[in-house]
Amino acid sequence: MQAHTSPKRTALTGKVAKVAAFYNPRTWKEKGIWWTAGLFLITYVIVVIILGVYWSRSPGVFDVREHALSVVNQDESKLVTGSMTTATAIRIGETLLDKPGGYLTNDVTPPGVFLDNIPNWEFGALTAWRDLTNALRNDFSRSQSQSVENKDLEIAQPQSNYQSDSWLLPSTESEYRTGIAALYRYHRGLSETGVVHAQFYARADNLASYLDVVSKRLGSLAQRLSFSVGQDHLATPAAGEPEPGESTPRPAAGQTKTPWLKVDDIFFEARGYTWALLHALESIAIDFAAVLEDKNAVVSLEQITRELKNTQNFIWSPLILNGTGYGPMANHSLVSASYVSRANAAISDLRNLLQDG
Repeated sequence: MQAHTSPKRTALTGKVAKVAAFYNPRTWKEKGIWWTAGLFLITYVIVVIILGVYWSRSPGVFDVREHALSVVNQDESKLVTGSMTTATAIRIGETLLDKPGGYLTNDVTPPGVFLDNIPNWEFGALTAWRDLTNALRNDFSRSQSQSVENKDLEIAQPQSNYQSDSWLLPSTESEYRTGIAALYRYHRGLSETGVVHAQFYARADNLASYLDVVSKRLGSLAQRLSFSVGQDHLATPAAGEPEPGESTPRPAAGQTKTPWLKVDDIFFEARGYTWALLHALESIAIDFAAVLEDKNAVVSLEQITRELKNTQNFIWSPLILNGTGYGPMANHSLVSASYVSRANAAISDLRNLLQDG
């Protein structure tokens, strides 16, 4: 004979079962694990976002003289010709490695792996650093074309050219720090008395050679920045040559436009390069003061640094805008291209003064 169970008793039994399950230690243990995991995940995402925003801030400008004094422990007697430029090369390298978040180009974990603005800024600054260490090794530290190279710069210059995205065995950071250590040794050697094993020659031809490389960099950046809105151009490889040789034929006309997702990459690469170049030229203005005064070129270099400072102005927009040339929306790339082009034109004039003035 089957017992009859009332609906009220069934409901009561279900409620008792739920209450018992609620107070079961095993249930609480399972709920606690999921709660802890969810809280950890939310906290992790928030921390990653905050770090990503903080790490995405570009480094500010610094005083090259104050930094050079800090390298020699405020002993002005150790500031000789070349000290400013070398100390600035050291600071550029150290900024790449020691800014908030460290060196991000080779990051494989969040938030660095998700960031692209600062890695592009790093590449621009790295390019300027490589140009400067190359000039130190091949021009500034040598009195003649057949002079023996400085041993420390033989290390520093190749180390600065190590691949920029290696994160393991050896890491990019470790290789760059080896180059910075060699720059420190060269810097100390400049002010050592007795046995001279480091020199810096502030000559007009040395500076003109360095500026020739800088002019090409700025010209390329100005063109790439202007491509943000698209640019029609004519091919001019044959200009000045009756029968120029080319590896492959190219169309006489064409248009180049930067993909939408690459506009901010080029902008921050240019911002990084001009940041490093600004400080390099400020230090050169001190080390090459006698040469610049002799060529009546002091004001010319001041004009260049003024234009470069404008490229470091604060960015009020949370995004790099890409409005059309005369449209209602700003175009940050064209603004930067304007400053870069004017700086490049002034560098061309300065080179002419150094070579012919």
